Amino acid sequence: MRKWLLAVLVALPFGVGAGELKTVTLDVKNMTCELCPLAVKKALEKVSGVSSVAVDFAAKTATVTYDPDKAGPEALIQATTDAGYPSAVRQ
Repeated sequence: MRKWLLAVLVALPFGVGAGELKTVTLDVKNMTCELCPLAVKKALEKVSGVSSVAVDFAAKTATVTYDPDKAGPEALIQATTDAGYPSAVRQ
């Protein structure tokens, strides 16, 4: 068993799981009540690779930290849009 485990570890490419996380801020539309940020947060947290989400109702933004190997801004935008809150990457 030990030899098999060692063989698997040696066969893995270097840097697996060592990717740096990225953070993006999205401008989010249609947030009209204080419950809307909860829906936006839940939608973003369901995206694979997302590690944290902070939604600011007053600023109408969502700041998302994610693994770029598993997700990207397009997936985040799609998640909020599917939940009824279209968004775009803040410039």
